[in-house]
Amino acid sequence: MGRKWNNIKEKKASKDANTSRIYSKFAKEIYVVAKQGEPDPESNQALKFVLERAKTYNVPRNIIDRAIEKAKGGTEENFDNLRYEGFGPNGSMIIVDALTNNVNRTASEVRAAFGKNGGNMGVSGSVAYMFDSTAVIGIEGKSAEEALEILMEADVDARDILEEDDAVIIYAEPDQFHAVQEAFRNAGVTDFTVAELTMLAQNDISLPEDVQEDFEKLIDAIEDLEDVQQVFHNVDLGE
Repeated sequence: MGRKWNNIKEKKASKDANTSRIYSKFAKEIYVVAKQGEPDPESNQALKFVLERAKTYNVPRNIIDRAIEKAKGGTEENFDNLRYEGFGPNGSMIIVDALTNNVNRTASEVRAAFGKNGGNMGVSGSVAYMFDSTAVIGIEGKSAEEALEILMEADVDARDILEEDDAVIIYAEPDQFHAVQEAFRNAGVTDFTVAELTMLAQNDISLPEDVQEDFEKLIDAIEDLEDVQQVFHNVDLGE
C-alpha cells in the first residue's frame, strides 16, 4: 500500500508541534461533532471516533474538555463540512476535507493554494472515485498473525493486516472501526498508534525527486490553511 501510517502521523505531529495547529484542528472538529449530536462519546459515535483519533495525536485533555463545554454552551457558531478535489503534478490526485464558517473564504483559499503551487482544482467526483474510505488502526506488541487471530475470534473482518516497523496496521471497512478496536481492547490492547478514517488511494504513484518536492510544497500549502482538517492523496512519499 506504500504508506507507513505511524511515520506519517509522527511527521504531521512533529510539523504541527510548535504552532499547536493540530490541536486547534481537533478542537474545531470536536466542537462540531459534539454540537451536532450529544456531547457524550458513549452516545455519539462521531464524537467517540474523533476523541480516539485525538488520543493518538496526544491532544491535551483540557483542549478536548474546552471544546465539549463550548458545544454544551449552545453557541451559535456553525460550521460546514466541505470536500474539495484536485490534481497535483504528474497525475497526482488530492482530496481536501475542511470545516468552515465561511464557505466562500475557504473555497477561495483552497483554490489559491492549488493554483499557486502547481495544482488545479477539479469538480466534485473527479478524484474521489479513485479512493476508498478505509479505517486504519495501528497496534504494538502483537504480530500480524496474532492480530488476525484476535480479529477472527471476535468475528471482525479486515481488508488487510501489515507489519510496519514495530507496529501492526489493520485496514478495514469504515463501519468496522469500533469493532476492530473493541476486539483488541478485549485482547488487552489499551493504546493505538493509529486510529484514522482515511481516504486510501486505490493505486499509489511515485514521483521523481524534484517533482515530489513540488508536490510536498503543494500539500503543505493546503494543510497550512486554517479551515483544512485533512488532506488525502495518491502519492507514495516514501515515508
